[in-house]
Amino acid sequence: MGRMNLLSKVHNVSNNQVEGYCIIKSVQQKSNVKGASYLDFVLGDAGGECVAKLWDYAPEQHGIYEADTVIKVRATINMWKEEEQLKIDRIRNVRSDEDVDMAELVPCAPYQPEEMFRMLYDCAENFKDGDLRMLTQYILRENKEAILRYPAALKLHHAMRGGLLYHTTTMLKAAKALCGVYKSLYPALSEELVYAGIILHDVAKTQELTVGNLGLASAYSGKGQLLGHINMGMAMVERAAAELMTNEETTTLLQHMLLAHHGQPEFGSPRPPMFPEAELVSQIDVLDSKLFEMYDALASVPVGGFSERQWALDNRQLYKHGHE
Repeated sequence: MGRMNLLSKVHNVSNNQVEGYCIIKSVQQKSNVKGASYLDFVLGDAGGECVAKLWDYAPEQHGIYEADTVIKVRATINMWKEEEQLKIDRIRNVRSDEDVDMAELVPCAPYQPEEMFRMLYDCAENFKDGDLRMLTQYILRENKEAILRYPAALKLHHAMRGGLLYHTTTMLKAAKALCGVYKSLYPALSEELVYAGIILHDVAKTQELTVGNLGLASAYSGKGQLLGHINMGMAMVERAAAELMTNEETTTLLQHMLLAHHGQPEFGSPRPPMFPEAELVSQIDVLDSKLFEMYDALASVPVGGFSERQWALDNRQLYKHGHE
């Protein structure tokens, strides 16, 4: 990674002291040669990471610290073996009333989570099919806290804080444009089914991934590995439909779109899309994920150059043409 943004937030120029918020990537309590305790940190933010030391550590004085949490520090920049290192002068855990900009600390979606969530919820509010509206909004409400911060993946597309919402809202925008084209050609196309399928297609990622307060996935959950988000999404719809006494046909159509959105058995879908709305959901999902991965891979490539081979894109090398 690059240089931490914190290292540029000078608090005192004369002694090279910086101050600001960062996240704890790792922390270990150790002892020096004299037996005195100290904390050995790796601190990070959206710019990069840095080793930091809190010398003469006393829990009752300095507090307790854990990985994947936000702290505020004042520290002095020193050089150690030609690398920048921080000597922590003051430290505390972030308070609940502090308005910390998470985009400065971890990779985040470019839109505010509440705004993206509202877009999905308002879309469902306009459904004429009452069962579809209640079912979609019920699942959104029940999982809102997780939906607001979860990534869409562990490592691949939209693996950032708020990435699940970013992926879903981008898909919804694309769906509205495509439905505008195909509805005029095929009047029987149900826009509401497409939109509901998109809103809920990945909602069970909130159970599939292990995600901390920072909104980044660290692993797949046990249920995620054993069942996967497709099966868990089916179960979520089944439970919600039973609670709301949703029409069986509506429930089955929605479940099929979730079941088939990966398109093929080798990608996790035991059934291919078997009606047009399910096909649209599947194709838009593939399009959005692949475009994200391509532009992400090309971000650091100079114009006229090729990326490294991309395993998630059939091992392709991508070309950056520079034509806008």
